[in-house]
Amino acid sequence: MTIELKTKYGQIDISNDVIAMIAGGAAVDCYGIVGMASKKQLKDGLTEILRRENFTRGVVVRQEEDQVHIDMYIIVSYGTKISEVANNVQSVVKYTLDKTVGLSVDSVNIFVQGVRVTNP
Repeated sequence: MTIELKTKYGQIDISNDVIAMIAGGAAVDCYGIVGMASKKQLKDGLTEILRRENFTRGVVVRQEEDQVHIDMYIIVSYGTKISEVANNVQSVVKYTLDKTVGLSVDSVNIFVQGVRVTNP
């Protein structure tokens, strides 16, 4: 599935995997994020941190009519305020997608899959 953008020069088709990679990369750079988690991974209470090449498993891009919605599954650092981290991720992902591909995102939904203690 692709997102279609129409410009004055023609049409641009962007794969959902590309959007997921950009969104995941932007999210991982945010303060308080340990990493991305798979949306289907909550088995036995364990979550695995995804590597950069697997961000598409932790980010779901949905297009409904002319609206784009992104669901992100993240793991946050212990001791951070989860609501602030999630709000920061939403802002950064929206800004990054707007500046890199010119895509206006209507919603970024954050699902916290776990909390991890990080080494200082």
